[in-house]
Amino acid sequence: MHSVLDELAWRGLVVQTTGREALGSALADGPISLYCGFDPTAASLHVGHLTQVLTMRRLQLAGHHPYALVGGATGLIGDPRMSGERVLNDSEIVGQWVDSLRGQISRFLDLEGEYAVTMVNNLDWIGEMSALDFLRDMGKHFRMGTMLAKDTVARRLQSDEGISYTEFSYQVLQGIDYLELHRRHGVSLQYGGNDQWGNLLAGVDLIHKVEGHDAHALTTPLVTKADGSKFGKSEGGAVWLDAELTSPYAFHQFWLNAADADVVNYLKYFTFRTREEIAELEHATVESSHQRAAQKSLADDLTTMVHGEQATAQAKSAAAVLFGRGDVRELDGPTLQAIARELPGATAGPTTSLVEAFIGTGIAASKGAARRDADGGGLSVNGEKISSEDLQREVGDLPALPGGHLLLRRGRKNAAMVRIAG
Repeated sequence: MHSVLDELAWRGLVVQTTGREALGSALADGPISLYCGFDPTAASLHVGHLTQVLTMRRLQLAGHHPYALVGGATGLIGDPRMSGERVLNDSEIVGQWVDSLRGQISRFLDLEGEYAVTMVNNLDWIGEMSALDFLRDMGKHFRMGTMLAKDTVARRLQSDEGISYTEFSYQVLQGIDYLELHRRHGVSLQYGGNDQWGNLLAGVDLIHKVEGHDAHALTTPLVTKADGSKFGKSEGGAVWLDAELTSPYAFHQFWLNAADADVVNYLKYFTFRTREEIAELEHATVESSHQRAAQKSLADDLTTMVHGEQATAQAKSAAAVLFGRGDVRELDGPTLQAIARELPGATAGPTTSLVEAFIGTGIAASKGAARRDADGGGLSVNGEKISSEDLQREVGDLPALPGGHLLLRRGRKNAAMVRIAG
């Protein structure tokens, strides 16, 4: 029987701790209360946040009390970046993002029962603190030397743009969060990405100075790709958990395209598969890489976890359609929109002839080529083969897919999507 800390370590989810033995004992003697913070800097979490959300789920399943903090106050300030000052967002927008993130995080955690997650917002205490309280009661416990030594702060100070006092104060606010949750709920562990180590230690130190209590901190890795490129980005930008921002099809494809060098780590970080299951998939990757068994398991697990079984089935059906298999008429509107973004496309008026649509999308080089392909059985519309006579029909007279689309195909490898205007 592995302890939860051993399990996290095996999965590669432990980078630094304030004391491995002490933390292990606290978790073993538990339950303990723990928290992780999420700042609302956008309307949705992205795949990079899954490291923290799913770590919270693992700790909850191990019988500990999680507190998920969505920073309505710290989201108004912004954790300093390595370069460039953050743009401060409007408080009303940040409030909306807080609600959105709370809803997303809640989907992954138990909301009822003995170890139910508690959602908290640091605006509840920081928003009530006066400037004098901040400076007298909290500021006196922070030493400038320690604050200036933080990697992000040091780099920004050496840059041309420098750093504002607003962003410089962020680490104090995060320390206050840990102190408040310790006082209110007995929270004794804060964890976060490894870039948060300095902020986590600020809270541990503040609790020790103000309350005289020991507290724990743990960092998880900043997930990167084996080739050094940034994790969580696709050609369209960040891979979001919101289906409106990243379709389930695109989400599934992101994980399906994981490199062999990355996929085993991703299975450990992001799935709840056992050691034995992951070992089997690792063996399959070495012995039969072309079958991509590990990537398929990863993509199915994550898409189902985030979007549900039906969305996973639609994503897989969409992929089959793109590769010339499956029935495009079985796809729903959002999935069709997603694959439309993957294919060459054109917009046509309802009176445009089908042959003009084939030429306009580049599927056929000329009217003569289109007729020859059709006579040879090589052209189809929405999966139905067409004849050379059909090429004279107007696209507006054809049964369109949701959103007014027609899927044009020549053979299996050449496909395009036409949207019928009006």
